[in-house]
Amino acid sequence: MRTCIPGHPPTVYRAPVGTEAGFVLAVGMAMAFAFTNGLHDAANAIATLVATRAARPLPAALMASVFNMLGPLLIGAAVANTVGSIVQVPPDEMVIVVGAGLTGAFAWNVYTWLRGLPASSTHALVGGLMGAAIVDAGLDAVAWGPFNAAGQLAGVFGILLGLILAVVLGLGVALLLERLTLRGLEHATSRVGGVIRRAQWFTSAGLAFSHGSNDAMKTVGIVAAMLVATGRAADLSAPLWLVVASAAMVTLGTSLGGWPIVRTVGRRIFPLRSIDALVSQSTSAGVIIAGTIVGAPISTSQVVSSSIVGIGFGRRRWGHLGWGIVRDIGLAWVTTMPAAALIAALSLPIWRLIGR
Repeated sequence: MRTCIPGHPPTVYRAPVGTEAGFVLAVGMAMAFAFTNGLHDAANAIATLVATRAARPLPAALMASVFNMLGPLLIGAAVANTVGSIVQVPPDEMVIVVGAGLTGAFAWNVYTWLRGLPASSTHALVGGLMGAAIVDAGLDAVAWGPFNAAGQLAGVFGILLGLILAVVLGLGVALLLERLTLRGLEHATSRVGGVIRRAQWFTSAGLAFSHGSNDAMKTVGIVAAMLVATGRAADLSAPLWLVVASAAMVTLGTSLGGWPIVRTVGRRIFPLRSIDALVSQSTSAGVIIAGTIVGAPISTSQVVSSSIVGIGFGRRRWGHLGWGIVRDIGLAWVTTMPAAALIAALSLPIWRLIGR
C-alpha cells in the first residue's frame, strides 16, 4: 500500500503490527500447519494405492511427494486468494489473529492424525481463523460470503458450500463411474488386472498433484494476508519463495506418510479392489482439480472418503461398508470447525503477548 506526501516520492507504508518475532513465529506456525496438512492428506493420496498392494508404501510416498510439490507450482493461485480473504481485521491485529487461528488448526490436525481420522484440514483452518477473528473483533471480522462481487465463492459460507459440493460430487461421480466401469469390464480377461494396477500409479499421481495444488495454496494465502498487513507486500499475489516453502512443507509431511490414516481410508471404510481404487483416485483428483481452478479450498480427506463410500454404493454392498468408521469420520468433520475455533480462541491471549 502506498501513500504520497506533497514534494516527496511515494513511499511504502508499513503497518505497526507488533514484533518481528511475532510475525516470524506466525509464519512458522503456518509452515507447521502445512506439514500436518501433508501428513494428513498425502495419506489419502496413496491410501488406496497401498491398500490394494499396487505399490509398496515407500515408493508410493516418494511419488506422492514429487507430485505434491508440482501442484502448487503450476496451479492454485485462486485458492490462495480465497483463503487469504477470510479474516478482515485491522492490520495491527492480523498477525495475532492468524497466529491463533493457525494454532487451532495445527493442534486439531495433530489430534485427528494421532486418532487415525481423515479430518478436514480446510475445516480446521477456517474454524481456527474464524474463532480467533470473532473473539478479537466480533462477527464483522470474518468474511462470510458465500459469494464475492464477481460472483465467485468467497468467505466462510462459500468455502463450506464448496466443501459440501465436493463431497456430494465425490460420492455421486464415484458411484456412477464404478457401475459404468464394472459393466465395461464384465467380459474382461484376467490380463486387465495388471493394466489396472499400473494405471493406479497415474491416478494416484494425479490425486497427489491435485492435493498439492489445493492444500499448499491454503497456507500460501494466509501467509500472503500477513505479508500485506505488515507492509511486506502490496497485494495477495504470492512470492515464489512462499509457494516453494509451503509446497516443501506439504511434501515433507507427505514423505512421512501418515500411515494410521492410510489404514483407515484404504481398508476400514470399504474393502477395495484395484478397480475400486482406480475409480476413487480418478474421481477424487478430478473433483479437487476442478475446485482448485475455481478457487474453492477442497478437503482431500472428505473427497476421497466420500468417493470410497460411493464405490460401496456402486457395488450395492451397503453391508460391507464400515459404518462405524464412517460415523467417526463424519463426527470428526462436524466437530473440526468448532474445536479448532475453540483452541484458536484460547490461544489468542498468548499470541497477544507474543505479537505486541
